[in-house]
Amino acid sequence: MRRAAAPRLLAGSLAVALCLTGCGAADRAIPAPTARPMRVMSMNLCTDQLVLALLPPERIASVTWLARDPGSSLMAAQAQKVGVNYGLAEDVIEQRPDLVIAGSFTTPATRGMLKRLHYPMIEAGFASSFDDVRALTRQIAAAVGEKARGEAMIARMDRTLAELARDPAPKLRIASWDRIGFSAAKGTLQDAILEAAGARNIANEPPATSYGKPDAEVLLKTAPALLVQGSPYAHEPSLGDLVEQHRVVRRYWGKDRMLTMPQAYYACGTPQIADAAVALRDQMRRAAAAARAPLPFAGRAQ
Repeated sequence: MRRAAAPRLLAGSLAVALCLTGCGAADRAIPAPTARPMRVMSMNLCTDQLVLALLPPERIASVTWLARDPGSSLMAAQAQKVGVNYGLAEDVIEQRPDLVIAGSFTTPATRGMLKRLHYPMIEAGFASSFDDVRALTRQIAAAVGEKARGEAMIARMDRTLAELARDPAPKLRIASWDRIGFSAAKGTLQDAILEAAGARNIANEPPATSYGKPDAEVLLKTAPALLVQGSPYAHEPSLGDLVEQHRVVRRYWGKDRMLTMPQAYYACGTPQIADAAVALRDQMRRAAAAARAPLPFAGRAQ
């Protein structure tokens, strides 16, 4: 959120409440719920991407400013064609949506105000599995009057997953290991993608299980055949970059044993995550020869 957002939030919320309850009749009319909203505002990065996939630009009032960042959004190019918001109440005044789609990370004050005013709004959940992706897609598609389009997106995802199940990658031991250490624990979209691609995710095996920091000694002990990296916001350098450039990682895994899965694919649950699994499977196949060569310290781990 913008630096000045916090002090503006209270003023914006008050302005909306006053205007929608005390301005002229034409200004204060709160939109009536409609089965096919024509000015949809998304206030959540994950719902942004579903709204952009489901609707043409002319039916989108705005998405969050994060949707234009290719590091975190798969729909960054499409987001350039519509307006943006910062999750503030004043954005509602300025953009006059007829439906607001919020998420659990949307500014609580804004959500609370819209609820009190009975403004047309839905609150979307968070997806951490393929089933969640289906449910979330259906929720948003129904809200914007595009059920058929939503079902088509889900059907495409399911066809891709079925194809992966018939033709997976070699069953290789893989670790998702980057700025935060071992990630892709059970119950995350990363884990779902790895499993769909055919990988054996060692984040769910000791000693990597629940290991909350990037410890090179644990990485050596687990000895995964391949590493998957997908650091968030790679264009914003941080001390976390040192983890990815660790000499142990460069020496033993290097480019031949290193796969990539951009954060944009697993930060949000959209039907496009099946494409991430396909891309990962293809990378695993290309790296299979290197992966089958035992690491000098692996013992029987591989």
